[in-house]
Amino acid sequence: MSAIIRKSFTKLSQKDASAAAARHEMLYSGRMGGARAVFAFSDLSGLDLSGRNLADADFTGAVLEETNLANARLDSASFFGADLRRANLTHASLRRGDLRGVCLRGANLIGADLYEADLREGTIAEKDKYGNLRVLQHDVGPSELPAALLNSANLERAKLNGVIAVQADFTDAMMKNCRLSRANLRQARLTGANLENADLSGCNLAGANLSGAVLVGTRMDFAVTDGADMTNVLTSEAAGSKPKQLPASIDEILEAHARWVETSGREGKPADLSGMDLRKVTALGGRPLTALIAPDAIFYGLDLEGASLQGSNLQGADLRSVRLSGADLRGVNLSGANLNHADLRDARMGPLMISDSRLLPARMDRATARYADFRGADLRRVNFSGCDLGYANLVDANLRDAQSEDADLTGAKLPAMFIEHGVAVG
Repeated sequence: MSAIIRKSFTKLSQKDASAAAARHEMLYSGRMGGARAVFAFSDLSGLDLSGRNLADADFTGAVLEETNLANARLDSASFFGADLRRANLTHASLRRGDLRGVCLRGANLIGADLYEADLREGTIAEKDKYGNLRVLQHDVGPSELPAALLNSANLERAKLNGVIAVQADFTDAMMKNCRLSRANLRQARLTGANLENADLSGCNLAGANLSGAVLVGTRMDFAVTDGADMTNVLTSEAAGSKPKQLPASIDEILEAHARWVETSGREGKPADLSGMDLRKVTALGGRPLTALIAPDAIFYGLDLEGASLQGSNLQGADLRSVRLSGADLRGVNLSGANLNHADLRDARMGPLMISDSRLLPARMDRATARYADFRGADLRRVNFSGCDLGYANLVDANLRDAQSEDADLTGAKLPAMFIEHGVAVG
């Protein structure tokens, strides 16, 4: 393991660590008396540094076993060769952090931000009395993440080449452009992870669970996938999910739908795009799509800003990372749809008036919208029952009379009008 022998390490007390963190925060804010926190080769195991600003701090070779760093700001900090076994790093910010050769065995990094973090292998050396470099005998080697929890973590552009992450949990993690070549991900859980344009060449994925993962543009040369669950993975060719192929007349179908909308049904014909992969349809967002029939269709990554989709049936559709800012989604059916990381800022999702006496509320029951952005959206009367809104941003959204029985709001940013049980009041 990549833990360093503690014989000569200085064991810090909670008081000493907190004082060093306070001086570091003073330095960071430009106040007098500040000093950079240097915890190199110190023993901070079991201490509480949660919520502290320790960006650019030095934890080289430190022992941080079971240390609480939840919600801490650790951007560009050095953890080279550090021992972080079972550490609590939930929602910590480790952007561009140096984590080469770290041991994160059993650590909790749920929701952590590891954008461009470096977790490649590392070696620590020191000079002997003759000035020659000598490698310390603690077997730093590759970074270790066995059984680590990285659910919904941001690992975009992170470097994990050669990392050992056996049985690690990357469920719903954002891993676009992540470098994982030669990594050991045996029996890892990558359910719903976004690995778009990631490098998995030479990776050991034996027995891993990649069901529902995004593998668009992902390199998997010489990857071992024996026994891996690839159910419903989304690739550039939509392999695995086996959606219906787009008909050659798709443009004609959409034009007929537009005429049907513009003439209130007197001309044209409503489009039925059920189960189709629509990612290659150009300028989809600029078309009139009112009352579109597209359950289980794939819209992944499309730009639908300002689209007219009121009254549409998008039940079970894949809308991950879709841009729907300013779109008209009144009365839309998104029951069971996947909207993880979707942009719904200022979207109109209030009820659709069917007649003078009838309103059709929008449905998002049993949908998944983790990390979706609903800022400023009109969400009046939306049915969020059983919806997963983990870490979604609902600031300034209008949730008047929204229904959210059994909705998961873990870590969600909520407007002041939203009360504890998830029912918005005026």
